[in-house]
Amino acid sequence: MVDKKGRSREIVTREYTIHLHKRLSGVSFKKKAPRAVKEIKKFAQKAMKTSDVRIDVKLNKAVWSRGIKSVPTRLRIQIQRRRNDDEDAKEDMYSYVTVADDQTFKGKGTTKIEES
Repeated sequence: MVDKKGRSREIVTREYTIHLHKRLSGVSFKKKAPRAVKEIKKFAQKAMKTSDVRIDVKLNKAVWSRGIKSVPTRLRIQIQRRRNDDEDAKEDMYSYVTVADDQTFKGKGTTKIEES
């Protein structure tokens, strides 16, 4: 299904490796972890084509695990596009971003996860 603006409206789950180091180069130390969270949200908006992005607590802890200034270089994240059940919501879909189970990066691209 595709809506008026050309966005897909199906429920899907994908895993991505996000390279935070290149997105945070030139950012001052005390702003690295907050900027990393903003960059993850921006990445999820672009990947799932939803403006409403929600970040899981575990992902936030993974970003902040080494403090404000030494953010992990790469993170393996899982993004789920879900249907919004709230009646007064502006959009009918939202993205939910969590940290993936495995944090190995070599040879892993974008993978679509089958819902069961």
